[in-house]
Amino acid sequence: MLTNPLNCSQVITDTKNYLLSLQDNICNTLSQIDGTLFKEDIWQRPEGGGGRTRILENSQVIERGGVNFSHVFGEHLPPAASAKRPELAGRHFQALGISLVIHPVNPYAPTTHANLRFFLAEKAGSTPIWWFGGGFDLTPYYGFEEDCIHWHTIAKTACEPFGHDVYPKFKQWCDEYFFIKHRNEARGIGGLFFDDLNEWEFNKCFSFIQSIGDHFLKAYEPILNKRKNTSYTTKEKEFQLYRRGRYVEFNLIYDRGTLFGLQSNGRTESILMSLPPVVNWRYNWNPEPGSKEDDLYRKFLPIKKWI
Repeated sequence: MLTNPLNCSQVITDTKNYLLSLQDNICNTLSQIDGTLFKEDIWQRPEGGGGRTRILENSQVIERGGVNFSHVFGEHLPPAASAKRPELAGRHFQALGISLVIHPVNPYAPTTHANLRFFLAEKAGSTPIWWFGGGFDLTPYYGFEEDCIHWHTIAKTACEPFGHDVYPKFKQWCDEYFFIKHRNEARGIGGLFFDDLNEWEFNKCFSFIQSIGDHFLKAYEPILNKRKNTSYTTKEKEFQLYRRGRYVEFNLIYDRGTLFGLQSNGRTESILMSLPPVVNWRYNWNPEPGSKEDDLYRKFLPIKKWI
């Protein structure tokens, strides 16, 4: 890949091909676990670009799962992407990404989210501006220490070829980003999060996001397989639905990806595919002290080092 100077056309092609391949791999694996194929929806954005949404709902293992690829472009970046980057004024942009959220049926199987994205902003006579972002995180309802250790071990493994400081830096960023300020609690047990990544040369950055993408299933598949058939009660299902409310609150209030999609006039159905199909809210509810539900708040949501 010729990247010095940046070969923008080749960069877009290579990134797009990788993200589409990753979408295929993730959907194929999850379909095998669930026993059901994802439904595919190809969509176009009037201002430029489109995407390939794949969705699975009310199935054996997955209550709702969405794996979305998009490639959009336009003359001006929306505020969610350009608010802190005044140098982007007057540049046209391309944004490519894959974003997924899996909400399992079983309350003992955790929800997961992952995304990878690439931004390229160009202007005639000027050096292109580009960056990557993404990561993956885990949101359990009933926590298991071994699952948390496995999740963070794979996250660290994905980062280590790129520097020993990468995992702790991006773990901390994830912990801070996925913190629900108005609840004063973490959304889950974290993982990795990074944005505006261009501190390395392009090929290293691209290799890094491929490592993150390639390690996602290694992190999530064993946990899902281990927990998907655990017996559960109505009380435990109701707790899962209650905790899903936190997920909705974060996505609609804080999530930059959701804001970018809506502000760029993206496809609403694809943007909001991350929301669970059934959610409950209770007024001023607190778990019974010493219960398994209380364990989530005391042992798993407080930010800590898992490995």
